Amino acid sequence: MKRFTALYATIDQTTKTNTKVAALAAYFGAAPEADCLWTIALFSGRRPRRAITTTKLRVWAAERAGIPLWLFEEAYPIVGDLAETIALVLPPPARQQDRSLKNWIGYLRSLDGADEETRKAAILDAWDQMDASERLVFNKLLTGGFRVGISRKLMTRALAQATGHDEAELAHRLMGDWTPDSTTYTALIEAPDPEAAQSRPYPFCLAYGLEEGPETLGPPENWLAEWKWDGIRGQLIARKTATGTAHFVWSRGEELMTDRFPEFAKAADFLPPGTVLDGEIVAWDGTAPLPFNDLQKRIGRKTVPKALLKSAPVILLAYDLLEENGEDLRSLPFAVRRARMDALVGALPRDAPVRPSPLIDIDSWNALARIRCAARENRAEGLMLKSSASPYHAGRKKGDWWKWKLDPLTIDAVMIYAQQGSGRRANLFTDFTFAVWNGNDLVPFTKAYSGLTDAEFRKITAWVRKNTQERFGPVRRVTPEHVFEIAFEGIAPSPRHKSGVALRFPRMKRWRHDKPLQEANSLDDLHDMLRQYG
Repeated sequence: MKRFTALYATIDQTTKTNTKVAALAAYFGAAPEADCLWTIALFSGRRPRRAITTTKLRVWAAERAGIPLWLFEEAYPIVGDLAETIALVLPPPARQQDRSLKNWIGYLRSLDGADEETRKAAILDAWDQMDASERLVFNKLLTGGFRVGISRKLMTRALAQATGHDEAELAHRLMGDWTPDSTTYTALIEAPDPEAAQSRPYPFCLAYGLEEGPETLGPPENWLAEWKWDGIRGQLIARKTATGTAHFVWSRGEELMTDRFPEFAKAADFLPPGTVLDGEIVAWDGTAPLPFNDLQKRIGRKTVPKALLKSAPVILLAYDLLEENGEDLRSLPFAVRRARMDALVGALPRDAPVRPSPLIDIDSWNALARIRCAARENRAEGLMLKSSASPYHAGRKKGDWWKWKLDPLTIDAVMIYAQQGSGRRANLFTDFTFAVWNGNDLVPFTKAYSGLTDAEFRKITAWVRKNTQERFGPVRRVTPEHVFEIAFEGIAPSPRHKSGVALRFPRMKRWRHDKPLQEANSLDDLHDMLRQYG
C-alpha cells in the first residue's frame, strides 16, 4: 500500500506525461503481481463497490478527530474532497502497517455483509494504521471516488516499458470484460489466452477536433467524409467460440453492452464469424436516426422493456471494418477497409440491424462546408474527415482523423444559484444554475460549471459572497444580475425539469458584461429551439 500511495502521489502531483509513465513503469517492475493487477484495474475504472455511505464516514471521522460534525461539514467544501478532508482531520496513527494493496482491497470488500458496528470498528482501525497520504488513497477506495490523472494509453505504454511486450498487444489485452477476480496478472499480461481474446474489442481509433477550416488538410481527394452521428460509438463483434458463433457489443468506454441491445442478437445470423465492425449505435425510426434523447432512455438499463424496444429500436451505422474472416485489417488504408466494409454490409438483408454510414461526396471544401450546415437536420453533430490512407490506430494520432463539428447552440441566461467547486477550485464558486425569463419570472433550466477562466471564477466568487440572498446547504441563491452565454450541443424535451427542456453538454461560453438582465432569453426562445432542433 505504501508503494501504491507513493505512485498515486507522483501521478497526482505532475502534469508531465514522461514522469507519469516512468513512475508507472517503475511500479510495475517492482510491485507484487497481485498489486500490479489491482493497479491496472483501478486505473482503468474497475473500482471496488462502495461498502459504506459517505454520511457514516463523515460522522465517524468527526468522532475520531474529536470535533463537532458541523465543523467537519464546514471544512469539507473548503477542502473540496471528502477523502482528503477525512485524512486531514484524523489524529496521527497509533501504529504503522505494511499491508499490500490487494490485502487492503480484500479488507474493504470483506465489510460488504458486516453490520454497522463491525464496519465502524474496522474503518477506525484501518485509519489508525496509516499516515495522511495513505489515508487519502484508502479513503478514495472506500468512498468509490478513486480517480487518477492517467489515461489507459499511458498505462499501456508504462506496461510495455516494464514488460518488454508490444504496446498494441497490451492495449488489446486490457480491453474486455475482466476483473481481478476473473484473471491473474500472468493470465492478463503474460500468458497466451486465445479464448478470452474472442470477446475483446480493438482499441478505438479516435479523432481530433478540427479547429481551422478543412482547406488546411490539403487536397480534398485525399479524404473521405461522413456524418458525425450523435449516438454511442461501438464495436459489433462476431467470432467463433467453443460453443459456436457469438456476438459482443462494446462501447468506446470499454463497457460490454451486449445485453442492453438485444437487436444485435441476430449478428450470428447475418455476419460471418471473424467480423468486427466499428460504428455508431443510434436509435432508428426506420429511415433515419432518432434524437439522442430517445437513445439515452436505453443507456444504463440492464434490461430493456418491450415498449422501449418498439419506440427506440437501435441499429449500428457502420463506418469501418476492423476484422474480416478473422484477419486484422487495421493496418490497411481506410479507403480499402471502407470498400470491404461496404461490400460486406451492403449485402446484408434489409432487416439486419446494421447499415453502412453513407459517405459524403467531396466536390470541394467549400461545397462540403455547405453540406455540414445541414448536420442537425440529419441528427448529426457535424462531419468526420478521414484520410484515405490512414490505418486504424489505437487512440488519437493527429493528422489522420478529424471531427469537424458544428458550432454549438447558444442562449443567454441569468445566474440565480451558485455552489463551490472541488479539488483545486474548492475555494471558488464554479457550479452555477441558470434561468431564462417566463413573463416576469426567472425559470431555471440548466446547470454549468466550465468555460470561464480562473480569473473570471475568482471575480464571480467575490461577487457571490457579497450578493448571497439565501443558503440551502452548499448552494447559495444570489441576486439575479449577471448574464452568461450558455453553449450546448443539443436540446430535448424533459418532463423532469420545470422548464420542460434538457440541454446536452451545457457550458459557459462567455460572461455577457454587455447585456442587461432584462435582455436575457426567454422560455419561449428555448421552446422554439426545441421545435427546431429537438
